[in-house]
Amino acid sequence: MSDLTLILLAAGNSSRFKVPVKKQWLRIDHDPLWLYVTNRITDMESFAKVIIVAHTDEVSFMQSMCEHTIVVGGDSRQHSLLNAMKHVETSHVLVNDIARSCVSSELIQRLINAKEFADCIVPALSINDTILYNNETINRDQVKRVQTPQLSKTSILIQALKTTVEYTDESSAIIASGGTRHLIEGDILADKITHVSDLSALQCLKSPSSAIFTGNGFDVHGFEEGKPMVLGGVKLESPFGFLAHSDGDVAIHALIDALLGAACLGDIGMLFPDTDSAYKNADSKELLEQCVLKLHQFGFLILHADITIIAQTPKISPYKEQMRHALSSLLQIPRSRLNIKATTTEHLGFIGRKEGVGVLATASLYYFDWKNG
Repeated sequence: MSDLTLILLAAGNSSRFKVPVKKQWLRIDHDPLWLYVTNRITDMESFAKVIIVAHTDEVSFMQSMCEHTIVVGGDSRQHSLLNAMKHVETSHVLVNDIARSCVSSELIQRLINAKEFADCIVPALSINDTILYNNETINRDQVKRVQTPQLSKTSILIQALKTTVEYTDESSAIIASGGTRHLIEGDILADKITHVSDLSALQCLKSPSSAIFTGNGFDVHGFEEGKPMVLGGVKLESPFGFLAHSDGDVAIHALIDALLGAACLGDIGMLFPDTDSAYKNADSKELLEQCVLKLHQFGFLILHADITIIAQTPKISPYKEQMRHALSSLLQIPRSRLNIKATTTEHLGFIGRKEGVGVLATASLYYFDWKNG
């Protein structure tokens, strides 16, 4: 059995990436980048355990997509790595940043073959250009570009990370704590994705799938006397509003469920639980904004939405265009891709008795095409 654990760091905020999608959620065909890299490396080598460090908001979604151990990251790379090290039981650990996406099997083997040479085995590339430091030319033969993955002795790395000093890689922490480092030949294919322009040089990354994803949502709310009525993001003239934990905008609630369904992200109750006091009397427009942001971060863009409002009262027709304007803006799509319909139940059932309103919603999504802009 392998005595090596793989740790993949994917908890960053992609602050330098400058596109709506978080780097780790760029789609490679259908797989988000973090899963693509995980599968790529685990196809090359057998590991006793695979640990993926994720942003706290993404843990449950990542866990639904794989069988590996998902760990909540910290406020720095070093903190995230320490969190993962708590779950390591092997003598050696291989740590890679998800941003280094095209690591080759040859590099993995070079690391493993050298694992007894030092406390940390490090891939590094030579520099071919002239190097200036403080406007002075220095010997480029003494300068290296350090890469990940790096292979470390588990006990040594754990001790090295227990410091308030922040290091950008494992070997720097190990050297600072008195350990040893051994350099091996790096790999240009292991270059790091920092900016979106870096993607074009990585030939292992396929374009995202052009598939379209559709989800449905349904919600109902009864009436509450004396409460403002908000429906489809618009205030309606009415002596009653909706009985609900939030403002009760049943159209937005159904729409959120449709969007989450298309992305396989659960439902509105998981994202905004009605047991959480933070959402008491919440503005549903703000909930929809948060939902759209999450979809974008996870690699999706909204194609279209269709909403059917089922109501005996109030009259919906006078407000339909206002709703289209409000909701298309929140969805960040043109009004031509948002449809709102209204119907009654011909006085049948609780809706027909004017006790509440029901809404059906359908939405479709597609992947952000990072390859073609």
